Amino acid sequence: MAEHLERPKLVVDFNSSKPLGEVVYEALREAIIRNQFKPGERLMETELADEMEVSRTPVREAVRKLEAEGYVVMIPRKGTYVASLSIQDVNDVFEIRAALEAMAASQAAVRASEEEIAAIKKCIEAEAVLWESADLEKTVESDIQFHSLLYRASKNKKIESLINDLREQTQRLRSSTLSTPGRLKFALDEHRQILAAIEARDPQGAHEAALAHIERSREVMLGLLRYQA
Repeated sequence: MAEHLERPKLVVDFNSSKPLGEVVYEALREAIIRNQFKPGERLMETELADEMEVSRTPVREAVRKLEAEGYVVMIPRKGTYVASLSIQDVNDVFEIRAALEAMAASQAAVRASEEEIAAIKKCIEAEAVLWESADLEKTVESDIQFHSLLYRASKNKKIESLINDLREQTQRLRSSTLSTPGRLKFALDEHRQILAAIEARDPQGAHEAALAHIERSREVMLGLLRYQA
């Protein structure tokens, strides 16, 4: 099976101190979050076990946990499938994210230290180079870093905590939107607009730039869902 994969092979860390079922679960969850398994794609326990070189038992345990968390759905007599994202799911997550990120950007414009602003600027400069590559994994990581620096610069621990609660949902959406042709360039420009407002100590401008950034991401994600429907 591994020879014909169109995605990175699932690798299990057999040296981990965690139970094997937990390690398999983390590998599968990460692959789903990174959109390596597409919504609606069927997951075959036997094939996954062969790919990861484990028995079916830890795979079955992992799949049950993923089902409980909403990552997969198990349909009697049909099989296990990656859970699809509904338009309502996307709107719910982005509404919360828009409010929190706009607030974080606004507060960062007032509260961020010069060192924190420099760190955000350095991150964007690195993004500009990195995003020329086709490495989605590193692209997603750099996007996560930008937003993490933004939350930290807001000096509001509750915003960081609330955003972290949405981490898994937003990371799955982030992988989908950033893989859309042309989105990287616009996302990078939007990051620069947020930074410019923060550097200018303009809380209203930062609020509006962050809101526009999340709204654009939401539009891209909804467009993908409608295309896949």
